[in-house]
Amino acid sequence: MALTPRLDLRQSQTLVMTPQLQQAIKLLQLSNMELATYVEQQVEENPLLERDDAAPDSPEETGLAASTESDSESVRGVDRALSDTEAQMSEPVLNADDNNFETGDVPPAQDALDRDLAFESFGEWGRGDGGGADDTLDRVQDRLSAETTLREHLSRQMAVDLPDPAQQIIGAQLIEMLDDAGYLSGDLAELAATLGCGVDAVEAVLARLQQFDPPGIFARSLAECLALQLRDREELDGAMRALLANLDLVAMGDIEGLAEACSVSRDDIVAMLAEIRSLNPKPALAFDSAVAPPVTPDVIMRRQGGGGWLIELNTDTLPRVLVNQHYYARINSAAKSIEDKRYINDCFQSANWLARSLHQRATTILKVATEIVRQQEAFFNGGIRYLKPLILRDIAEAVELHESTVSRVTANKFMATPRGILELKYFFGRGIGPPGDANPQSSAWVRHRIKALIDAEPDNDVLSDDSIVTLLEREGISIARRTVAKYRDAMGVPSSAQRRRMKRVRA
Repeated sequence: MALTPRLDLRQSQTLVMTPQLQQAIKLLQLSNMELATYVEQQVEENPLLERDDAAPDSPEETGLAASTESDSESVRGVDRALSDTEAQMSEPVLNADDNNFETGDVPPAQDALDRDLAFESFGEWGRGDGGGADDTLDRVQDRLSAETTLREHLSRQMAVDLPDPAQQIIGAQLIEMLDDAGYLSGDLAELAATLGCGVDAVEAVLARLQQFDPPGIFARSLAECLALQLRDREELDGAMRALLANLDLVAMGDIEGLAEACSVSRDDIVAMLAEIRSLNPKPALAFDSAVAPPVTPDVIMRRQGGGGWLIELNTDTLPRVLVNQHYYARINSAAKSIEDKRYINDCFQSANWLARSLHQRATTILKVATEIVRQQEAFFNGGIRYLKPLILRDIAEAVELHESTVSRVTANKFMATPRGILELKYFFGRGIGPPGDANPQSSAWVRHRIKALIDAEPDNDVLSDDSIVTLLEREGISIARRTVAKYRDAMGVPSSAQRRRMKRVRA
């Protein structure tokens, strides 16, 4: 058969990812704070866009509040999500510009138990007070801005205790070599070569700096940090020096080995370990004023007076934009060249698409959040014990969206609930139980029970992973031992052998 050129006509349907559709998908997965930054950039670039700073109306008036007691058809009747097809972008949408919001308390973060390996047996170290929440974020920031940093605190002491300018230069360089925990990083010989002085001069200044407040600062190792604090308390004797030289035995919980190495009795070792536990292995953390920014929820839910829940969008952080039609008409009529008219039309179309995307994004988030609350209502009423196993497909089928759309909606989004500010991803998790189980347990509840059982261990014994499996089976939770170990490691809980050593040292 001869190979000859020919023309064919084929017809097919494909979904084209236009720039407008890509923009809608991008906005859908941004949080309100990220969205505000993006919109601010678009307002600066597009002369037809303006920020709408007018006071928002109530959510009930704008249609941006949904109730779990309302007709389900009214919720499903909202327009299709932008990320499904481009054609859905042209459908009428609800106004996403207005809503009310009431802040909730951020739930306390779970302790990660991130201890150093050599001091697992020492339990919790003092980390300083976290402080309470103030009335407003501005007051918190004002208070933090007035706090003295570690380097300022050390520089003030150095100005008094080191009057020699040459020593102050060396001290300033040593202060800059401190890490976040207050330990000295870097080589003294390299510093001496850089400053053109002897190593003895650097070590002499370092010895003076190690007497500064807080005790333990400028240490080069954990043992030296503890020794400096004990010296400040006048409790650094020969036995304590021997104990600090055998920190590996402390980590192993070898009381007898420590007693032999320190030439003291077992009771003395227990008392010495108690003294060690009262020290701070990271002295610089007392000056750590960095505070994690508060989580700003994208959705707020509250109980209605007649029953059910009211779900609203938080328009305090939701950006609102307007398209200046009058300015568009004026400059469009005044434009002379084709390039100017094309630029003006592109700006006008881009502004309209951004406004539509913002409206559709708000509508889709509200629809997904409402369905999550409806399916997890038992959790809000009864607690984590009633958290229902849920996957993206369950929500996607209920609100008639694609799973990828639900995944984008729940990414980086938080909801203020009566049980704290929770990420939308928190409500999703597969059930744990034997195949065919009609009532599987949520993974969050299983982790909660594992942590509760370990916290309730008797003082003279620990629970192995197999024992935890047995106790959970008595509660109707069927789980494998390797799953218990996986959840325990994820929560930062030590193994049974490590917990046994910790209790033996504390005894």
